[in-house]
Amino acid sequence: MSESRLLIGKVVFVSGGARGMGAAHVRRMAEEGARVHFGDIADELGEKYCAELLGEQLNVTYHHLDVTDAASWTCAMDGVAATEGRLDVLVNNAGVLDLAGLDDATEESWRRTIDVNQTGVFLGARAALPLLRRAVAPSIVNVSSIFGLVGGTGYVAYTASKGAVTLMTKTLAFTYGPEGIRCNSIHPGYIDTPMLEEELAGLPAGSAEAVIAQIPLRRFARPEEVSEIVVFLASDRASYMSGAEVVIDGGLLAGR
Repeated sequence: MSESRLLIGKVVFVSGGARGMGAAHVRRMAEEGARVHFGDIADELGEKYCAELLGEQLNVTYHHLDVTDAASWTCAMDGVAATEGRLDVLVNNAGVLDLAGLDDATEESWRRTIDVNQTGVFLGARAALPLLRRAVAPSIVNVSSIFGLVGGTGYVAYTASKGAVTLMTKTLAFTYGPEGIRCNSIHPGYIDTPMLEEELAGLPAGSAEAVIAQIPLRRFARPEEVSEIVVFLASDRASYMSGAEVVIDGGLLAGR
């Protein structure tokens, strides 16, 4: 690894970091020189992944985190404060998929999706704010979705939650920019993760091929391709980017 790594010396926290895109973000940011703390509700997976990365000489720490619980966020941030004293980057990555439309959504499914995808971002940003204020060039990266920019068939709670993340990002950027805190959102399309497998399993046969046929680049993305954008937004190379929506979808929305 060269000394041109983008995140040397930065302290990062990633929610939902034990699997999927979150796990890719944790690895890439650590490879870029960051001291990465990550949280998840899946403790067995998180602890196993942490041990794996430590074995590769990457600087990572795992925390139990339920993003829907304010006390859990406080505990995680207290852990970061005790060892690091500050936080340079928060990546609000944790999220759940919800395919339900109005016909089949329930109040329980609605609340669960909003709690994780929307309230989790609010609680995370609020809990991290005091530590971000101690950093020299703090940054928040919120993971929204292409369905935080456009609608889709069904997905009523999912699009509502991700759309809220898009506008919360802009509000945070506008509110805390005078303190030097940047906040941007990323909007992944179809990424080859267990969440995508779950989504496609809930759709009719042939849906994967149909979706790929709509994507100009004619393939799903690898999680690492999203992580490269997260690394850039977290780095000082993105020092004048704030309030931006970065779409990572292989061109899918370009014609909409």
